[in-house]
Order: sequence, then structure tokens, then C-alpha cells
Amino acid sequence: MEQRIWTVDDHLAGKPDASVDLYHRLVRLVEACGPFTYAVAKSAITFKGSRRGFAGAKLDARGLRGYFDLQRAVEDPRVTNVSPYTKRLYVHAFRVSDPAELDETFAGWIREAYDVGQGRHLSNDS
Repeated sequence: MEQRIWTVDDHLAGKPDASVDLYHRLVRLVEACGPFTYAVAKSAITFKGSRRGFAGAKLDARGLRGYFDLQRAVEDPRVTNVSPYTKRLYVHAFRVSDPAELDETFAGWIREAYDVGQGRHLSNDS
């Protein structure tokens, strides 16, 4: 049995233009951090640094939902859940439905998550 290989285009296909726009805005925030790769699965598009995945997204009819990993827990209306992932990391589930929600605060979280993807959390004494 041949295994299906998922692509970013598969995730974008048939989604509302507003959701696709949010996704592209998120990608630009990730691109501003530096080099990364994609790991695409049926469940989500994951953004990976040199050490690990640090954020991910899935488009739906209401916008964009996803996650990012930080060394601290943050509270914000866009963050729908925060869970300890390891003793040093918290995974943050998010939902955004308006471009204004991908503001400088959100970009800061993505920069922090990118550092996690680069493994910078491993050298800290957290």
C-alpha cells in the first residue's frame, strides 16, 4: 500500500482565501526568523529549526489554528491552551482569525519558538 505524502498545497486547497492569507502571513513571520524546513503531515504543517519543530499550523474555515513551543507559559486570548511539554518547554495552542492578531507580540512568540527550534533552550539553565 502506497503511503500518501502530504504537501503544503494539500492544506491550502479548498480553504477560504482569508485562511490562506493568514497562513501566508504566519509563514512570513517564520521566514523573518531565519532558515527553517517544513514537515508536512495530514494533521498539520510544522515549521522545523535545525534541532526540532517549533511551531505548526492548520487552516480551517474560521482561520488558522496551530501551536508554538516556548520556554515559558503565556496568557493571551489567541492562546487557547498551554501545556508543559518537557521540563523546559510549554506547547501553546493558538487560534487566529484576523490578520491584526498576527501582530508584533505574536511575532515575538514566533521568534522565541524559532530559538527553541534551533535548540537554544538546551544551553539554558532553565
